[in-house]
Amino acid sequence: MTQAAPAPVPAVASDGKTLGIVALIVSFFISLLGIILGFIARGQSKKAGLKNGPATAAIVLGFIFLIISIIAIAISVAGASALLAQCGDLGPGVHDVSGVTVTCS
Repeated sequence: MTQAAPAPVPAVASDGKTLGIVALIVSFFISLLGIILGFIARGQSKKAGLKNGPATAAIVLGFIFLIISIIAIAISVAGASALLAQCGDLGPGVHDVSGVTVTCS
């Protein structure tokens, strides 16, 4: 006797809720990835005809954290370049500039 093969199970479309929560969590650590996942989750939810609050929050927070990161990097680079310029003017050694000790090597 031969048995009939089981019928294939149709793929269930994701509603994006779980991915929206993942995107929200990830956006706190890696903002750009959180933004991307948030847009994907929101697209899945839109196809399913649902709203996805966590995905929208992930997108908004991701952009906020990305802007804050860019500002922090710009300030760090500006500070480092100012310090290097000051060390270029002072030369190698330990210097006292306005009560602040600057060590240039």
